[in-house]
Amino acid sequence: MKIGIFGGDYQTSKQSFIKSLFDYLSELGAKIWIDEFFYNYLSKYFAFTPKIEGFVHREMFLFDMVFSLGGDGTFLRTVAWVGHRNIPILGINTGHLGFLADINTSEITETIDEIFQGKYRIEERSLLQIETSPQFREQYNCALNEIAILKRDTSSMISICTYLNDIFLTEYLADGLLLATPSGSTAYNLSVNGPIIIPQAHNFVLSPVAPHSLNVRPLVIPEDYEIRFIVESRSKNFLVSLDGRSEIFPSGSEFQAKKSDFTIKVVKRFNQNFYNTLRKKLLWGEDIRKKI
Repeated sequence: MKIGIFGGDYQTSKQSFIKSLFDYLSELGAKIWIDEFFYNYLSKYFAFTPKIEGFVHREMFLFDMVFSLGGDGTFLRTVAWVGHRNIPILGINTGHLGFLADINTSEITETIDEIFQGKYRIEERSLLQIETSPQFREQYNCALNEIAILKRDTSSMISICTYLNDIFLTEYLADGLLLATPSGSTAYNLSVNGPIIIPQAHNFVLSPVAPHSLNVRPLVIPEDYEIRFIVESRSKNFLVSLDGRSEIFPSGSEFQAKKSDFTIKVVKRFNQNFYNTLRKKLLWGEDIRKKI
């Protein structure tokens, strides 16, 4: 099996786990390629140089599966590399919360055994794609979690005129506006009181960030809608962020957003489901008073 591995750089406490993971994959005969950034981190801070076939390059990206070691931020960076290639991604959580990277280190041996036996399932996750005027500098203009339109370093709100299928919805006066996927509903969207959407739902959600009017609420829309934004800012510019990758745009810029024409394949164990993840990550059903 050909495996590409990406990792974060805040994993000092996971040193022994990372070494054992590479050793176990080698025992199983896996051919491993690694993100050069992660390899340099392991070499510098762990004095560990795993046995690999080479570094991951965009022109040589033909793997059976990709592993993401870290939190959801590392997973999103991995998604940007995988893009439209239809390569399944396994998210191994060496970070904190982790909705996308939800395989715990304690279950990694069992998980890898199941993968090599073909005993796993694939969840397909929708992405958002944005077209901008002026153009977004990055070639990869898709987001698995959300597109965020945000004010910069000023107290002034921004104005975001929003159209759904070319029909005017409203003018948001706020610190910002999120357009989130089901995957992103438990990320930034959750922190601004947006709804949680299960991954199998064919919807997106528009969630304002600190709106001027308390009457403005998150709105769930079908994923086949096309959304258009026209943004004005007193400070003459604002931010647009795709899964945390931000660029500055001038006031008056216009954006078109829609569902991407490809999906991301997320590897899941057969005993995993989203409801278990919600209960575990958000402590649903637990009485925290018993722990005080």
